[in-house]
Amino acid sequence: MSSPAERYAAAKARSEHSRTQLSRFEQTLAFELDPFQLDACAAVESGHGVLVAAPTGAGKTVVGEFAVYLALQRGLKAFYTTPIKALSNQKYAELASVHGSDRVGLLTGDTSINPDADVIVMTTEVLRNMLYANSDVLDHLGYVIMDEVHYLADRFRGAVWEEVIIHLPAEVTVVSLSATVSNAEEFGAWLDTVRGRTDVVVSEHRPVPLWQHVMVGQNLIDLFAGDIAFDEAAPAGAVTGARDQYEVNPDLLDLASNETRLNQRAGGGASGRRGKSRNSRQGGTPTTMVRRATRPQVISALDRADLLPAITFIFSRAGCEAAVTQCLHAGLWLTTEDEQDRISETVDAATVDIPREDLEILGFWTWREGLIRGFTAHHAGMLPTFKEVVERLFAAGLVKAVFATETLALGVNMPARTVVLEKLDKFNGEAHVDVTAGEYTQLTGRAGRRGIDVEGHAVVLWQPGTDPGAVAGLASRRTYPLNSSFRPTYNMSINLVAQFGRSRSREILETSFAQFQADRSVVDLAKQVRSREESLKGYEKAMTCHLGDFQEYSKLRRELSDVESRASRDRSRTLRSAAESSLESLRPGDVIDVPGGRSQGYAVVLDSDSAREPRPTVLTLETQIRRVGAQDLDGPVEVLSRIRIPKSFSARSPKDRRDLTSSLRNALQDRRPPRAGADRIAAGYSASAAAEERVITELRRRVRAHPCHGCSDREQHARWAERWWKLRRETDRLAGQIRGRTNTIAKTFDRVSEVLTHYGYLRGTDDGVVVSDAGQKLRRIYGEKDLLIALSIEEGAFGSLNAAELAAVMTVLVYQAKREERGMRPVMPSAVLETSVETIIRQWSELNDVEEQYRLPITGEPELSLVWPMFKWAQGRSLQATLSGTELAAGDFVRWSKQVIDLLDQLAKVPDLPGNLQQTCTRAIRLVRRGVVAYSNISA
Repeated sequence: MSSPAERYAAAKARSEHSRTQLSRFEQTLAFELDPFQLDACAAVESGHGVLVAAPTGAGKTVVGEFAVYLALQRGLKAFYTTPIKALSNQKYAELASVHGSDRVGLLTGDTSINPDADVIVMTTEVLRNMLYANSDVLDHLGYVIMDEVHYLADRFRGAVWEEVIIHLPAEVTVVSLSATVSNAEEFGAWLDTVRGRTDVVVSEHRPVPLWQHVMVGQNLIDLFAGDIAFDEAAPAGAVTGARDQYEVNPDLLDLASNETRLNQRAGGGASGRRGKSRNSRQGGTPTTMVRRATRPQVISALDRADLLPAITFIFSRAGCEAAVTQCLHAGLWLTTEDEQDRISETVDAATVDIPREDLEILGFWTWREGLIRGFTAHHAGMLPTFKEVVERLFAAGLVKAVFATETLALGVNMPARTVVLEKLDKFNGEAHVDVTAGEYTQLTGRAGRRGIDVEGHAVVLWQPGTDPGAVAGLASRRTYPLNSSFRPTYNMSINLVAQFGRSRSREILETSFAQFQADRSVVDLAKQVRSREESLKGYEKAMTCHLGDFQEYSKLRRELSDVESRASRDRSRTLRSAAESSLESLRPGDVIDVPGGRSQGYAVVLDSDSAREPRPTVLTLETQIRRVGAQDLDGPVEVLSRIRIPKSFSARSPKDRRDLTSSLRNALQDRRPPRAGADRIAAGYSASAAAEERVITELRRRVRAHPCHGCSDREQHARWAERWWKLRRETDRLAGQIRGRTNTIAKTFDRVSEVLTHYGYLRGTDDGVVVSDAGQKLRRIYGEKDLLIALSIEEGAFGSLNAAELAAVMTVLVYQAKREERGMRPVMPSAVLETSVETIIRQWSELNDVEEQYRLPITGEPELSLVWPMFKWAQGRSLQATLSGTELAAGDFVRWSKQVIDLLDQLAKVPDLPGNLQQTCTRAIRLVRRGVVAYSNISA
């Protein structure tokens, strides 16, 4: 029982808490906040920034929602940023339902709803662009919530997060929400450095415990051999050692062991790797004793175990679509009649505006039938409207099984009771790679719906070569490191120079997380260098000689040793080359003298076959059959004479060998003088060999003449000197690494600035570096090909195009083709479009040369595969006609169309465009934004 003083303190704390904004916010919720949520929210109310790192589904977005609540209570604005438009759309709908659509807005590049609202949901790129444009929308901004902030590790778009964090006004409180990362403290320390006090709140606890299973055939087997969920068993902070602490189910280990023995007997050589074995990818498929369940059987098995709804990750769009077809053909039904009616109403209402002629090419009827039965696919190639319907129906519990690619794990809120992983390897565009522990955590994190499920389930399907221990290793390592992908781009650099000047821009870039991480590694290297320098001083003292400078003497000895070693290597190479040449010239019947090696002596050549390397077969005087290679010799062989080998000669016949050996002895009695031998070849090298000998002679003279040469402790000093030289090399190597890592971001910025100066976008003046008129255009252009787009504008690549042609040529600058799509250059739809494309390609080629000169990453090659489809679409052709003859999915076409719209919108805002280009951009946007491209349902 607590003391009176303790009870008084607790009552006082409750009273103080009841007067906080957090207490009032809690009263609006239908659930109690977890300790980590309370800690994070309290930090925000105290005016601190906060980094919240917690598992998927733990409820970290509540902290962001509290920041929004706090902003509205204090009369400030709040921005809620996300990495992808789908998540922005979803968050907009959630916040609008809580605070009212009049107080919440949405900005995603191609969508603008209520942009002057107090709360605006946006993609992170939109906020970055606002900061560079000094937008008035930033006025009275109090809070920025950065959802999925771990996305800054993305090598294509991650830099945007760091730009925003660095450039936000100091008075803005940043709330960063991240998946569980293993270096949250490091990231938090950086935030603390650039943003002021930032509290780090880490939670390893999953509110819904996660069970790990392996499906063997149609049977679910627990991965771990315990009677509680793995997440409940593993203590916080001990996750990385869980594989050692928690036993893998022995039934799975026995199965793997039996399969290994089966393959060894069959010669299959199963590698025992997790997922598909390496051998299976190289042609040798391991054998398995398990009859693998079909996709319909897997879903049926989960249904019987009451483990639906489920998300099955397949890592392939085609695989997701095939899974739906297989379930249809298997006659699978997962819905009741009432659910079927509700699904039909939702689907038909969402697609009522899509022209009937487009429905067939969109695969509408198959998609609709699967939904009605309770299963569907979800991937980036689907029409946005279709994906939004899937997400809505799944959230409502009407769809029971979704076959998805890993993009679903990026933040869209679609939790399930169960997550299934068909394989633990995937094709990354270049090769098959294993799923990492971080990816496994992200994917299986969808399992277990808070407030609905008492537990979640992760299921891995048994594959030939599955290693249960390796699967357990993935399941037990629930964290992964967050590493910066930041580097200065052309657009970023010119915007920095325009706002802060070049010198201040360098300082700003040195505050990036990328440089912070590099500097932290430099600190460790610097410690090692300091330690080695201390050791070097000790070695110097130990090799001190009273007769003279032993370090100087040691240097002479080292130079002599190096030159002698080099000369020896040169001699060896010369002798080996001479040996190979002599062997290549041999013919059957040659009588030879083999110098040195195990075949030393006289022999006759029987066979001079040298398909790969010269290794003739010879018969020795001892009647032995041998093969002679260059590695067996210490110099070239000598041809002394020739004898005739009878056609009937057989190396297997002892008599034939004796007879031929007799002929060999007779030939040796009257042999001719040998050609130049090994010693003469070695002595007659070349002028360079003679020069080396002179250097060696001179160094030997200087060593003998040095005072320290006569020291009685010379060899003891030499041992310390040798240690000194070895440590000196290691220390210099570490110092080189430090030089390479110090100011790496600023050095890249310098090279980028030099390229911009080369093209006249930056100019030097008496007052420093300024942005030119052409550079002002580049400031408004964002994307991977930003400088190429600006150069193309300057070259007049777009001035003569009509709206449809302009839309088509924009695809050249945004589209990223798959490897199989890259082929012959297509003929362009019009002569003026052909000229425009030629201008862009010429500019790209010249830019690549400049980038190579300044040691910068190369701008991606312009892609022409989407020009014709976009041209047809902009001319008003149907979706079927547009995609005819291509492998492009409708959803992909819509996605690229929206990127074209985004680029056209950027260009329309670029100052001082030539001619009527601005108006043409606006007309092109209208041509592209029609039909399926305009159907995305923002309120979904």
